[in-house]
Amino acid sequence: MEASRYKSIISRLGLLLTVLMLSGCKFALLDPKGEVGVQVKELIITALLLMLIVVIPVILMTLYFSYKYRSSNSNAEYTPEWSHSTKIEFVVWTIPIIIIVILATITWRSTHHLEPSNPLASDVKPMTIEVVSLDWKWLFIYPEQKIATVNYVAFPKDVPVKFKLTSDNIMNSFFIPRLGSQLYAMPGMVTRLHLIANHAGDYKGIAASFSGDGFSHMKFTATATPDMASFEQWVEKVKSSEQQIHDFSDYRALAKPSIDVPVTYYSHIPDGLFDSVVTQFPGGMNMHGEGQDMDKPMGHHSMAEHEG
Repeated sequence: MEASRYKSIISRLGLLLTVLMLSGCKFALLDPKGEVGVQVKELIITALLLMLIVVIPVILMTLYFSYKYRSSNSNAEYTPEWSHSTKIEFVVWTIPIIIIVILATITWRSTHHLEPSNPLASDVKPMTIEVVSLDWKWLFIYPEQKIATVNYVAFPKDVPVKFKLTSDNIMNSFFIPRLGSQLYAMPGMVTRLHLIANHAGDYKGIAASFSGDGFSHMKFTATATPDMASFEQWVEKVKSSEQQIHDFSDYRALAKPSIDVPVTYYSHIPDGLFDSVVTQFPGGMNMHGEGQDMDKPMGHHSMAEHEG
C-alpha cells in the first residue's frame, strides 16, 4: 500500500516536470532569433544541465531514503551511531567542486565574449540607433535618417545594430528577449548594446526594471525587416509623418510622464538630440565622452551648438 502511494507521488511529480519542460519551449529566451540570443540560450542550457548532475541524484536519493527508512519498514538496516565515510565525503565534495570550476570557466569566457559593448563580427556595416528611456515609453532616434519613433524600432535582419542607451529620468533596463542581452539605461550616461536579428519578424521589447506607475505598459515592438529595401521603405513612411521634434522644448513635452502611449513617428529631429538628453544632467557624458559645459543651460547647449 505504501509503495503504491509513493509510486503515485513520483509519477505525478514526473508529469509535472514534463509539463514544465514543455511549457518552457515557449519561453522567449529559449527561442532566440539572433546570434547573441543563441549564445545566451546555449549558456543557460549548459549551466542547467551541469547543475542537474547534482540536483537530480539528490532528489532521487531523498525519495529513496524516505521510502527505505520509513518507520513501517522493519527490515531496513539503520545504524544511528554511524558518523563518517571517507568515500561519501570525497564524492559529495569533489563532484560539486568540479561542477563549480566548469561553470566558473564557462561563465568567465561567456561574460567576456558576450560583453554588450563589444561590436559583433560581421561584414555588414552596423546601424546606430539611439534609445532614450522615458516615463513610461521608449524613444528611438535614428541619427543617420534624422527620424525618431516612440515604442517601435525597426532594423534590417542580418545587420548588426549598435544601440546607444540613456535615460531621461530614473535608471531602466532595455531588453529584447529573443535577440539577447539586456542592458541598463542611466541618466547622464551612455551605455552600448550590440544585437543582430537573423530572422525577420516582430519581437517584443520590455523595460526589465521597475520604474513606477506606468512600468507594466512600458513595452515596445522591435521589427526585423526582411532586407534593407524594406527598411528604407519604412523610413520613407516615417518621414511622411506630420509629427516632428523641432527643438529641445518639443522633446521636453514628449518626455512628460504618460502611460500606454501608442506608436508614434517623428519625421524630423534636430541634430544632437541624443547628446542634449545625456548632457542635461550635471556631469553627463555624451557619446563622444565630452562632459557638460556648466556655464551653458542644461539640456540646450549641445543642440544649440549643432544647430548653429
